[in-house]
Amino acid sequence: MVKTLSTMLPLGTKAPDFSLEDVVSGNKISLSTFADKKALLVMFICVHCPFVKHLQDALAAIGKEYVDAGLGVVAISSNDIITHPNDAPDKMKDMAEKLGFNFPFCYDETQEIAKTYTAACTPDFFLFNSDNNLVYRGQFDDSRPGNDVPVTGKDLKAAIEGVLRDRTIDTQQKPSIGCNIKWKAGNEPPYFGA
Repeated sequence: MVKTLSTMLPLGTKAPDFSLEDVVSGNKISLSTFADKKALLVMFICVHCPFVKHLQDALAAIGKEYVDAGLGVVAISSNDIITHPNDAPDKMKDMAEKLGFNFPFCYDETQEIAKTYTAACTPDFFLFNSDNNLVYRGQFDDSRPGNDVPVTGKDLKAAIEGVLRDRTIDTQQKPSIGCNIKWKAGNEPPYFGA
């Protein structure tokens, strides 16, 4: 398990648009899907990653806690399913149904969406305000597999609460840490491994 840090995309960056299929409903999901929301959380996750498994129940709970409060949520998996077949769309669908995701879980087969967001690891979180400006990117909390710190989501939840309540969000943010996105051979972005 190689630990990879998120790239910490500059705050204020506009949310890149995307058009991906939700593996559960089959619906096309894009930025416009969330046009009426107060904020949008884009999470890059996958099925097999120990860091994601460590948080998966809490990730499902984020949707249950905040979707009705005006937060749009979308999860995206960008891993190469040739080298990592456990991250294939059918396995993603199983995960979403088992955990009760109340938000779309999309497969980024070309890996282009991960690149436009400069996603580097799973999990990797990007929170945008109603103007689609990046207000938070970083860790869920300080918990990691094996470090005995409870999973609370305190860092990400503080940012979500801030954006939903029009409060100032602390710009001192810690990068997320997780498994690297499993890039297709020759498709690694320039920022990968930097």
